[in-house]
Amino acid sequence: MNTLYLKADESVSKYVILSGDPWRVELLAGMLDDPQHVAFAREFNTYNGTYRGVPVTISSTGIGGPSAAIAMEELYECGMEVAVRMGTVMALSSDLLGKFLIPVASMREEGTTAAYAPPGYPAVADTELLLHMNAAVAAAGGEYVNGLNCTVDAFYTQMKESRLSRQRGSDLAAGFDRLRALGVAGLDMESSCVLTLGRLMGIRAVVVTVATVLEGLSGALEGQARKDAEALLCRVALDGIHRFAQKDA
Repeated sequence: MNTLYLKADESVSKYVILSGDPWRVELLAGMLDDPQHVAFAREFNTYNGTYRGVPVTISSTGIGGPSAAIAMEELYECGMEVAVRMGTVMALSSDLLGKFLIPVASMREEGTTAAYAPPGYPAVADTELLLHMNAAVAAAGGEYVNGLNCTVDAFYTQMKESRLSRQRGSDLAAGFDRLRALGVAGLDMESSCVLTLGRLMGIRAVVVTVATVLEGLSGALEGQARKDAEALLCRVALDGIHRFAQKDA
């Protein structure tokens, strides 16, 4: 039995949306026409359904590269051909707060993809799928940036200070400055895994994120603004898949 409690011969849609947060999957499922709950095991919450006539599977990955890779592997076993990671991102520029970051590529500063590919192997989004996601954001009245993302493993010490990082003298600001100098727009903990494995699997993969916090949690969307941003994120991911599916057909 696999981790997601999916069977190798069980049908999932070729179109899959991956959400880090298992509870955001419930929000997504509420936007489907006929959601059918497949399983909820550990951090993996999975639904099948349709959106405007397009079959869609939604599954959560939890936090970080290892669990994202598990989700990718097992959904690929079941027939996934298009993977859309949707989630939140930490912006490295205050003018990005509340905007979408749909990265063309991601820096692989996590450890998971080292088990799959050598250091020079790029984590790159599918261009056609990315353009459809851009169009979905624009149609919804949002703003997007097609920049670079960086994926890391350690939320504390790499994205936010902690008691331990202060005791050890970790220089969080220097890390942010280094990434900004390389043209990186935001940090997260899953994107490079989804893009790398998608490329190795020969499937279409893209990342659609909304900036809900600033570096080191120095600023954030809160209250209704945060809820509205996440609802729009869900709608954009579904609309982007619908747009792509029409072209795909």
